[in-house]
Amino acid sequence: MIKNVVLDMGNVLLDFDPEVSLNLYCTSEEEKEVIRKELFGGPEWALGDKGEIKDRDRFDLVKVRVPEKYHGALKKCADNWEICMNPLKGAREFCEYVKTCGFGIYVLSNASDLFYSYFPKFLPLDFFDGVFVSSDYLMLKPDEKIYRAFLNKYDLKADECMFIDDREENVIGARKVGMCTFHFKGDYEKIKENI
Repeated sequence: MIKNVVLDMGNVLLDFDPEVSLNLYCTSEEEKEVIRKELFGGPEWALGDKGEIKDRDRFDLVKVRVPEKYHGALKKCADNWEICMNPLKGAREFCEYVKTCGFGIYVLSNASDLFYSYFPKFLPLDFFDGVFVSSDYLMLKPDEKIYRAFLNKYDLKADECMFIDDREENVIGARKVGMCTFHFKGDYEKIKENI
C-alpha cells in the first residue's frame, strides 16, 4: 500500500530547460551549440549535482573548453541558468492534492547547491515531509545507494513509496531497491490513477 509520494524535481515539478538561458544570452546557433555541449552537457554538470563542485565554480572549469569569444555568454548562462526553473503547469496543485490525500510527500532530486535558492520559490521546503538533494550527500540517481540513503534518512519502507521521475534510468534505480515507480511524461492525472 502506497503511503508516500517521492518526487523528482527537474521536469516533474520544475521545468529544467537550458534553451531558456541559451536563447537569452547567446547571439548565434554556433555559440548556443558550444555552450549547450560544454556547460549543460559537460562533466561539470554532474559534478555539481553530485556536490563535488559548487555552482559558482562551474564557469571557471568549463571556460577552458570554450572559445574566448563565447566567454561572456558562457558566464551569463553559467551564472543564471536557473532562470528556466519555473513550475510545470499543474505541479503545485498536484503537490497540494498529494498532501490533502494524506500521503507523505518527499523530494528526491539530483541537483546542485543552487537548489536551495530557486526551489523554495515553488513551495517552501517545510511543505514537504522531506527534501533529499543529491549534492548534499555526494551521490546521484540512478545509483541504488541514493535511494537507500533516502529511505534510511526518513525511515521509510521502499514498498510504501511511489517514486516519480521523468528519466527512465532513475525509475529503474528506484525499482531495484523495491520502490513502486512511475515514469512521468507530463500527466499528473495518470499519477493520481496509480497512487
